[in-house]
Amino acid sequence: MTPLSIVVVGLSLSSSWGNGHATTYRALLSGLGQLGHSVLFLEREQPWYAENRDLVDPTYCELQFYADVEELSSWQEVLKAADAVIIGSYVPDGIKVIDTISRFGPRLLCFYDIDTPITLAALARGDGNYVARRQLPHFDIYFSFAGGRALDRLRCDFGVHRAEALYCAVDPDAYGPTGQEKRWDLGYLGTYSADRQPTIDELLVRTAELFPHYRFAVAGPQYPSAIRWPKNVERIEHLPPEYHRSFYSQQRYTLNVTRANMIESGWSPSVRLFEAAACATPVISDRWEGLDDFFPEPEAMSTATTAEEVGMVLSRGPAAAKMQGQAAYRIVKARHTGLVRASELAEILQAARRPAHLRATRQKTEEHHAAR
Repeated sequence: MTPLSIVVVGLSLSSSWGNGHATTYRALLSGLGQLGHSVLFLEREQPWYAENRDLVDPTYCELQFYADVEELSSWQEVLKAADAVIIGSYVPDGIKVIDTISRFGPRLLCFYDIDTPITLAALARGDGNYVARRQLPHFDIYFSFAGGRALDRLRCDFGVHRAEALYCAVDPDAYGPTGQEKRWDLGYLGTYSADRQPTIDELLVRTAELFPHYRFAVAGPQYPSAIRWPKNVERIEHLPPEYHRSFYSQQRYTLNVTRANMIESGWSPSVRLFEAAACATPVISDRWEGLDDFFPEPEAMSTATTAEEVGMVLSRGPAAAKMQGQAAYRIVKARHTGLVRASELAEILQAARRPAHLRATRQKTEEHHAAR
């Protein structure tokens, strides 16, 4: 495969603080680097990320920062020369970023949505803030972290030319079982989200109340101080990625909780699912359509809707937990590593590369559209 030059304009690669995108980008870009592709990641300088950086000098790509949208003009020639430019979801001033880069006339203009169901819900309400509905038909490829009917909606309801599933992935060099002794019976890793909290309250908090002899942990920032955690729940404010594998490995089970829009859409696996599986930690998840396509139940996954159901899973012996964790581990190593996902991305980009005269035609169309 011919090496590609790719520019990614994403939320943040340098900091995982309150940012689930970071580990997804790191796994994907590491895979692209292993395959010999050249990647430049452009990140908007933001004080909250600058103060909490846990990756400064990646070995698999070039990381550069820009102060504002106007500064992207200094990268115009690089953006035009790249085989593909991929703009991510939740990029600050994303609509303006897309318009600006589109006017540069990149060879392939792509969007990577790591929040597809949330994006579609916002666009349906008419309040998208990082991509506009008018922009969707002008992407050469719309990569979506959600599959299933989300792809049909993108094509049929929003005029996307080509929608492709590009699920999250995990870097097996960064995630794996450590062999540490179990410290918690059930843990959860994730930034606070209001629409996830009722499920956490039921599946973890109430479980902790019903089963005081079990030990629990919740790791992640931005949880309101008003939340009252039971005494057998340990709170960890922020857990950098370098400690994730240890955190997962010290749990008998880990909890996966999915945002409401993603449950409604289905086929929206969180990166946390893949990370836990890479550590051979069995998962208890809320239920949503498409989950079995990734980790079939009961072989590689348990699901629950009540604290009582969680308690039943926790009452299983260590042999059952180990068997389930190992099954998930085999699946993720075969299908959901950064190298696998990078191969999928590169294959799609290789097939989509356009001749120069078609790029010029697309650029004129974009300029005409921008002038309207």
